[in-house]
Amino acid sequence: MSDRPNNQLFDAYFTSSAMREIFSDSGRVQGMLDFEAGLARAEARVGLVPHTAVAPIEAACKAELYDFQALGVAIATAGNSAIPLVKMLGKQIAAQSPEAERYVHLGATSQDVMDTGLVLQLRAALQLLDADLATLGDSLARQAHRYATTPLAGRTWLQHATPVTLGMKIAGWLGAITRSRQRLQELKPRLLSLQFGGASGTLAALGDKAMPIAEALADELNLSLPDQPWHTQRDRLVEFASALGLIAGSLGKLGRDISLLMQTEAAEVFEPSAPGKGGSSTMPHKRNPVGAAVLIGAATRVPGLVATMFAAMPQEHERSLGLWHAEWDTLPEICCLVSGALQQALLFSEGLEVDAARMLKNLDLTQGLVLAEAVSIVLAQRLGRDTAHHLLEQCCKRAVAEKRHLRAVLGDDPAVTAELSADELDRLLDPAHYLGQANTWVERAVAEHNRLSA
Repeated sequence: MSDRPNNQLFDAYFTSSAMREIFSDSGRVQGMLDFEAGLARAEARVGLVPHTAVAPIEAACKAELYDFQALGVAIATAGNSAIPLVKMLGKQIAAQSPEAERYVHLGATSQDVMDTGLVLQLRAALQLLDADLATLGDSLARQAHRYATTPLAGRTWLQHATPVTLGMKIAGWLGAITRSRQRLQELKPRLLSLQFGGASGTLAALGDKAMPIAEALADELNLSLPDQPWHTQRDRLVEFASALGLIAGSLGKLGRDISLLMQTEAAEVFEPSAPGKGGSSTMPHKRNPVGAAVLIGAATRVPGLVATMFAAMPQEHERSLGLWHAEWDTLPEICCLVSGALQQALLFSEGLEVDAARMLKNLDLTQGLVLAEAVSIVLAQRLGRDTAHHLLEQCCKRAVAEKRHLRAVLGDDPAVTAELSADELDRLLDPAHYLGQANTWVERAVAEHNRLSA
């Protein structure tokens, strides 16, 4: 059966189709059915279920056999998706093997089915995220190297500061992506954990076979066996949501920088152009940062969803009322938004259009003022800090008042020329000679990316 119709006008823009498929109705149902099939195999391994019952159960654990619309209606009455699904599963099996139907869902509870099904979905989601983050890291590493020595104005408080390089800026984006990849690796053992506790978490219904079945089930599903069921201990899921929130924020930072660099007044770096991309319905000249908008949009939406996950943590006793329910659509939506932002970042990261000449032109908008610090530091070593600072401050004020380049003003000041030659002034006022450790930061960020990818 196909998924129920839903609102899909914005899906291609804000999510990736692969991630949306994981969290589609079919993906959710298949995750739960994978749990049920695994449970049957595990219980057969320890002798609780006859081996002859496994094949009929597995044959019925295929999402396409189920009517999602009918399931959705039933969920509204049952209060969760596992109860009606297990009933439907039982009917499917009974039609082929009434004997096997007796062994469906033996010893499990609804939350075991739903939570473990979710973990199986999250494992697939993690694989997508890992791959996209690694690819994005590769692209950013190449671009950081490519523009390692390309100077542009550093901007603090949205004003020109001192020169940086485009490679250094890209290395900052890369470092954040690398740290997110590290976080995902570190949390995997905690997140990819079986949920199996039965009615109240004791597995009492399975008697002395409980732990052997739990171990076999974890093995069947290739999940870790936790120290105890985590029905109302939701830190695993919230940790993952938090890591995704950090990814969304880092991508939002990337998108914000790109959108600011694309502004008409800056016009230094652009998303790659394509037919029909970033246009306006009324203004033919417009070239809007449509990819960056998705990154900023996700960074705006995801924190509220992460907050919902945190708010749902203080769950009651051994099974929650409402707080667990609040998670069901929240974590999948976080995954989908982050995946969509990653797709957009991948689209423009490799094809960034860079106007290095415009960067140099913009660097000179203040007519040398962005390099006043460079001159002041050298003069401080010869005249003293306070004297040098006051001298440069007066020269800067004169340059602004007279609308002259700082180099000309400095060249006319006897106190300056007594200490600095014309060649020294030319060098000090060349942005390429005041880039500090920018290239070092590029090398370090790329090396860390390469180490993680090795």
